[in-house]
Amino acid sequence: MSERLGVGIVGSGFIAEFHTRSFRGVRDADVVAVSGRNAETVRGVCDLARKIQVGDPTGYSDVRDMVRDPAVDAVWLTTPNHVRLETVRAIVEEVGSGRASLRGIAIEKPLGRTVAEAAEVLALVESVGLSHGYLENQVFAPGVTRAHELVWARGASAAGAPYLARCAEEHSGPHSAWFWQGDKQGGGVLNDMMCHSVEAGRFLLTPPGVRKSEWLTPVSVDATIACLKWARPAYSEQLRERFGPEVDYQRAPSEDYARSTVVYRNGDGDEVVSEGTTSWSYVGAGLRLTFELLGPEYAMAVNSLDTEAKVFLSREISGKPGEDLVEKQNAEGGLMPILSDEAGAYGYTEENRHMVTSFLQGTPPAEDLHDGLLVTKVLMASYLSAQEGRRIDLDSTDLTDFVPDVATGNWRSGR
Repeated sequence: MSERLGVGIVGSGFIAEFHTRSFRGVRDADVVAVSGRNAETVRGVCDLARKIQVGDPTGYSDVRDMVRDPAVDAVWLTTPNHVRLETVRAIVEEVGSGRASLRGIAIEKPLGRTVAEAAEVLALVESVGLSHGYLENQVFAPGVTRAHELVWARGASAAGAPYLARCAEEHSGPHSAWFWQGDKQGGGVLNDMMCHSVEAGRFLLTPPGVRKSEWLTPVSVDATIACLKWARPAYSEQLRERFGPEVDYQRAPSEDYARSTVVYRNGDGDEVVSEGTTSWSYVGAGLRLTFELLGPEYAMAVNSLDTEAKVFLSREISGKPGEDLVEKQNAEGGLMPILSDEAGAYGYTEENRHMVTSFLQGTPPAEDLHDGLLVTKVLMASYLSAQEGRRIDLDSTDLTDFVPDVATGNWRSGR
């Protein structure tokens, strides 16, 4: 393929850097522009792109100016949740007016803080005919996709479709203040990370090459949320010291633990289950992603911390805190796993390669905004289930106007 895609990244935070690093493994695209409200971090992402030779991007402070740049063919949207909808509106206005010409837009998870927001994002993007992708990296993680392929080819083909997926994402807490604020983020760890576990479960329970929406029909959701660590006085004070008084977990906590069980009906007419667990209260080597898929006569398992490389540093060695071994690293001594290519291991590289190819060829991505909307519905059903202490029937429950108590500051753990 001789044609190249010019990618403009909207947002200049942690995830924007991850995406930029991943483009080392994408041969037919360049990062040509970065837009953000913080001039220093925009320069940082631009400098990173030049350093690793994935593009020579122009920095912008206004997304409207960025999408008017003729070098920008597609947009990767990585902005914080509370400004995502307004950013999509601005991009769509530029495309609809003819001032910008884009092939596609790829949007980070979650699609919205509520079902109403996610539905509006989808409607806006489709109103101007843009091809769209949902940036859910975990369903592109090489260990997950290869194990999924083999289980369905060897196990399911002989013994029948799998019936139980278990997915978990756990770490010690986010990098930026807005993640911890329920109104800006839309909730706590459930909204931040259960989106990964829900979509990974759908992916694992669906045969390779089949659209998840064609194979799985969501039936019900049962969930629990809690603030296990960060509402304790000593730890809530740590948050205030790190992020300022706007993050006050004595006054307005968000959940740092969530469990959600989703029941589906699969293409064979059988009941299947996806279990998700997420936490900001896990203290281990660093970010841990685990996946399991169980069927009648087989099972698969993936653990991101079962790495091919490790390092040991004795108590005689001390070092500055960092994340040079693994994301959300919690120690600088002992026996520690090394992830040599986190962008690749977590699925960002394959995700972006897929999105670029889809936009260049004009084919629908395997993950699109319809998937993002369904995931948002499951997340909101999970919040409603946790609030009311009951299972939520997805077919008979209208979640359009539902806003979780966590997002309004009216939730307290254990009440």
